[in-house]
Amino acid sequence: MVLLLRFVLLCGVADFTRSLSITTPDQMIEKAKGETAYLPCKFTVGSEDQGPLDIEWLLSPADNQKVDQVIILYSGDKIYDDYYQDLKGRVHFTSSDLQAGDASINVTNLQLSDIGTYQCKVKKAPGVANKKIQLTVLVKPSSTKCYIDGSEEIGSDFKLKCESKEGSLPLRYEWQKLSDSRKLPTSWLPEMTSPVITVKNASTEYSGTYSCTVQNRVGSDQCLLRLDVVPPSNRAGTIAGAVIGTLLALVLIGLIMFCCHKKRREEKYEKEVQHDIREDVPPPKSRTSTARSYIGSNHSSLGSMSPSNMEGYSKTQYNQVPSEDFERAPQSPTLPPAKLKHAHKTDGVTVV
Repeated sequence: MVLLLRFVLLCGVADFTRSLSITTPDQMIEKAKGETAYLPCKFTVGSEDQGPLDIEWLLSPADNQKVDQVIILYSGDKIYDDYYQDLKGRVHFTSSDLQAGDASINVTNLQLSDIGTYQCKVKKAPGVANKKIQLTVLVKPSSTKCYIDGSEEIGSDFKLKCESKEGSLPLRYEWQKLSDSRKLPTSWLPEMTSPVITVKNASTEYSGTYSCTVQNRVGSDQCLLRLDVVPPSNRAGTIAGAVIGTLLALVLIGLIMFCCHKKRREEKYEKEVQHDIREDVPPPKSRTSTARSYIGSNHSSLGSMSPSNMEGYSKTQYNQVPSEDFERAPQSPTLPPAKLKHAHKTDGVTVV
């Protein structure tokens, strides 16, 4: 009887090992945005699994608003990886020989939209098997900034702050003093793992360089801060200097405006004077008309003269034209007294 039971159990184990199965266990994977996620899916087939091999990867989005999406498929010795537009070109089989029992995939350049449950299905009739992998995409802390909120004066209160522009929660903070005395005030210790340290009644012992490290499950980032606690400044002198500087600026502006106004008035006065002078001066006479009137008057005088009187007038200058600047009345040339003509007759002929 015992031997019979052992025989039955051995047969059951043999049948189980011969059927198709996926050896990779269910698991959860966390990766950072922009990285590559390796999703394993290794399988074995039994001797009775003689059908064609089909491999299918499906994605169930985390928001549960979409139905399961086929992201990559192997069927008929061909690979189809253009089913899901959001992962097109970013999902690939890791093995070049899928018949060897490795259906694992890589998802590259991870995005937050890739978060979800991935399911690997392997079919080789009559065997069928599947496994699920939960993928979580996190964002590393980045662009971390350290700064001081308040006045860094002795006896004052202020805050040391550490902020990351990006980073998936939960975030962990750690402050350290890097220079001078590395000993931190006991009042700071409860806040050394928080993004803000409150400083009260500051002293020069607090001066130094501090670092803040921000971490989450996929990465970390760091920033540095220099704290210099100084004596209180002379506020009265600062205020007086500001007031004096303001008054000087106002005086300078007023002086510039006065000079500009004065210059405009002088230019306007010069334009008005020039305009009045032009209105008082009569227009100049034409040289051509003056010369013609002068020559015409001389011609009229010459016209009444006889040829016998031209000898005395031959020396008169006709080329003298009076100037526009000095207007003179034309003077008639002085003619010698005309000779009287006497006529007498000689033998019937009149002789002059």
